[in-house]
Amino acid sequence: MTLNPARNRGGQGVRVGLALLPADDDGALEPFYADLLAGMEEELDARGASVFVHVVPDLDAELVAYRRWAQDRLVDAVVISDLVDGDPREEACRELALPAVLLGGEPGEGRWVVDYDNDGAMRTAVRFLVDLGHRRIGWVSGPQRYRHTRLRGVAFHEAVAEAGAVGVAREGDYGDASGAARTAELLALPEPPTAIVYDNDLMPLAGLREATRLGVRVPEDLSILAWDDSANVRISHPPLSVVSRDVHELGALTAEVLLRAVEGRSPGTTRTPGIRVVPRGSTAPRRR
Repeated sequence: MTLNPARNRGGQGVRVGLALLPADDDGALEPFYADLLAGMEEELDARGASVFVHVVPDLDAELVAYRRWAQDRLVDAVVISDLVDGDPREEACRELALPAVLLGGEPGEGRWVVDYDNDGAMRTAVRFLVDLGHRRIGWVSGPQRYRHTRLRGVAFHEAVAEAGAVGVAREGDYGDASGAARTAELLALPEPPTAIVYDNDLMPLAGLREATRLGVRVPEDLSILAWDDSANVRISHPPLSVVSRDVHELGALTAEVLLRAVEGRSPGTTRTPGIRVVPRGSTAPRRR
């Protein structure tokens, strides 16, 4: 069943829902979502549609929100992000007759998926650092419960092994505190990495501050590579090199897929634009 927004909400346009979990215990949201929402809103507004954002503490609360949204006909489709093993949200939406678009989901028959290449992005990151001469590379990941984190992890370890390098990983939670703590752990190793790639744009900023506190110079002693571009990484000192994907365009593509789902078109997979590394002042060739 496809909801009819004009009938459900007194003639208002299509409304899509996005429930977000905080990035850390302080309740902060990742800057990634600001860019994603900007792209979604731009596309939706041009089509007379809108997005409803709700911050939830956990998956159970997100499922409660979906049930309420469907019962009260508050939204016509939802975006499901940060997928985990045995994720109950897609099935719940199916039972509620609420079209769902899986952001970063596994492509499959009957599924609306916006797929971005985590494997290729991580391999691009490792290749960039290896080409600078780094042979001990650290990775500060997001939570391992997320599908996209595990995909990046497999790619990271395979890519460093293929390059004849050594990879060392530590799990973070996307927040500042974990970025600082995991950086300190990596730098305290008997053979610390000469380069670290981080899974978002908040943790590397904290990692940069921690490295400075410890007397480790960036980029002379340590190269730092962030994930996703943002104003914060561009104005840091030094500005951070990034694994860059067009998150704004990702948001616009997600909005297009949501509207196709609401219209009742056949499900499918939409792939996002390519990934590139933007070099800035936080990366340099490894010192001999």
